[in-house]
Amino acid sequence: MFKLPRVIIAIHLQEDGLLNTMKARFISFPRTFRILVAATFIDRLGGGLIFPFLALYVAQRFNVGMTQIGLLFGTWSISSLVGSTIGGALADKFGRKFILIFGLLFSAGSALFMGFVNDFRVFYLVAIFAGVFSDMGHPAQQAMVADLLKGDQRAEGFSLLRVVANLAVTIGPAIGGLLAGVSYLLLFILDAFASTITAVIVLKAIPETKPERSADHPEESFLTTISGYGRVIKDRFFIAFIFVSIIMIIVYTQMYSTLSVYLFKMHSISAREFGFIMSMNAAMVVVFQFWVTRKIKKFQPMLLMITATVLYGIGYSMYGFVDTFGLFMLAMAIITVGEMVHIPTSQALVAYFAPEDMRARYMAAFGFSWAIPNAVAPTLAGLIMDNYDPRLVWYLAGALSLVAATGFVLLYGRTKYKFVKAVEPDPLELT
Repeated sequence: MFKLPRVIIAIHLQEDGLLNTMKARFISFPRTFRILVAATFIDRLGGGLIFPFLALYVAQRFNVGMTQIGLLFGTWSISSLVGSTIGGALADKFGRKFILIFGLLFSAGSALFMGFVNDFRVFYLVAIFAGVFSDMGHPAQQAMVADLLKGDQRAEGFSLLRVVANLAVTIGPAIGGLLAGVSYLLLFILDAFASTITAVIVLKAIPETKPERSADHPEESFLTTISGYGRVIKDRFFIAFIFVSIIMIIVYTQMYSTLSVYLFKMHSISAREFGFIMSMNAAMVVVFQFWVTRKIKKFQPMLLMITATVLYGIGYSMYGFVDTFGLFMLAMAIITVGEMVHIPTSQALVAYFAPEDMRARYMAAFGFSWAIPNAVAPTLAGLIMDNYDPRLVWYLAGALSLVAATGFVLLYGRTKYKFVKAVEPDPLELT
């Protein structure tokens, strides 16, 4: 059943010498960035083993309903928001490297705790601490990318990170789905080991990337650094972008919180089968992300956000109407195309919005667009699934996608001249 996709992938990789293009682009990036990419692969491989199955694990381990799982994910997300907000300020004040290492090591420790606890209340508490301290490193890592790369290279740099992250997730869920039948604890242990190895790589091989302050910009106090979020709030177009992204990501985040439980309860899709769905999602990103980025880079970023939102609406809505494994895979394929357009574009947009000395804080503020959906979407979806027709989740996903697409249309009209530099020609572009 997998022969045809393999043939398509092989043909695609030879199209226009894409393999040579990918190699040339990778070599063109700074060495430090390439090391960061390799470290990201290891960390994401560990996360890919457990995270797609976490909701299912909690449901089975602690015998709780989707509403309680939703509240857990929501609380975790709120604590993550606190952590990333503090981490963004710390990374702009003290540098990226230390904050990133701290987050990785705490992530390793919290993964071990989660694997061993037997009480749902203790698991809940560990999740809160994991959200605060593990996620402090996320803005630092994203700021590192913006520090190391310039101009048009940023969008492709974020794309490359997605490619290697999804290569890890291609492998992770398939292995995790198999190991879950043996021991979920083993998945948590392997995740902790991967985070620790990543921290060692960052410590030994990646220098500090925080830009040096010029003589006419003296070093800020920590309180001044924290208060700098006021400048972010005054950037009205950026705040509008965050608000519309929240609506969009409320839809997107259902992939990781609700979908596995929905497919298991409504259509008897096992963890192993769901692992194949998620692995296909990741494999598509690995194979097609560079090609998609190359083809879409000439378009205005907000137009790309509109396109991605429409694709999300189509793909997620399908889960409310279809009932066969093949159509579940097709829906995920449509969602994945939207994901390949959405995520690198949105990350590059944040880098364009942000002044050089506030990159980590802008990245942290953009984290609201993920943290808020993760806080409310699983709980709302759980309430619907536990009390109403579960298919209503996917009908509402389609409606919210339409609302978000309208928001990006309005933003496009106000920002299309602001980001002209984001679509300048790339000298490495093939003709």
